[in-house]
Amino acid sequence: MKILLIEDDYLIGDGIVAGFKKLGFSIDWFEDGLDGKDALMMINYDAVILDLTLPNIDGLDILKFWREKNIKTPIIILTARDAINQRVEGLNKGADDYLCKPFSLAELHARVSALIRRNFGEVSEFIEVNNLKLFIAQQKVFKNNIELELTTKELKILELFMLNKGIVLSRETIAEKLYDFDKELSSNALDVFIHSIRKKIGNEYIKTVYGAGYKLEESK
Repeated sequence: MKILLIEDDYLIGDGIVAGFKKLGFSIDWFEDGLDGKDALMMINYDAVILDLTLPNIDGLDILKFWREKNIKTPIIILTARDAINQRVEGLNKGADDYLCKPFSLAELHARVSALIRRNFGEVSEFIEVNNLKLFIAQQKVFKNNIELELTTKELKILELFMLNKGIVLSRETIAEKLYDFDKELSSNALDVFIHSIRKKIGNEYIKTVYGAGYKLEESK
C-alpha cells in the first residue's frame, strides 16, 4: 500500500516514515504543502496523512482543492488543532478521519489501515479469499486457519492482490504501490516475490496474465 504524508515537523514525519516502512508500507513524504498537493495529482496513493499547519499553504486549503478536483483518496488529518469546531471544519471539507497530536503510531496505523480497507469495500477486520484470510492490522495470513509465514513485503503484495481480487494488476501498478517515489523495482524482483508467495500459499491463487500482469482469482 502506498501512503502520501504531508508533514513539516521533521521529528514527527521521520517517525511516521520509519514506522510505516517497518510495517511494509511504501510512503512518500513531503514537508512542503505545495509539493505534497501536486504529488496526489500525479500518483494514485491508497491514503493520505495530512498535517494542517504547513509552510506556504494551509492543509485545509489542500484538502478543499483535492475534493473540488473529485479526488476520492482517503485522507486523515493529523494536527495540533484540537478544538471541536476545527475538527468539524476538517471533516466537512472532506477529510475521512482526524487524529490530534500527540498520537501513537499504533493508532495512526490502525486508522489508516481501516480507511484503506473501507475504500476497497472491506468492512471486516480481515480480507477473505477462499480459504485464505488476511488480518490487515495484525499483518497475519492464515490458510485453513493455519498461520503462514510471509515476509513483510510478501504480505503487502498479497494484501494488494486480495484487495483487488479478480483485477489484473500490471507490473507497473504493483511497483508503484510497493516502492517509494525515488526507488524502482528491479526487473526480476517482483517475479521472485510472486514465486515465493505462491510457494507459501499455493499456486492456485495468483495467476500470470501474459502481457498484462498478475491476478488473484477467487474460485467459484
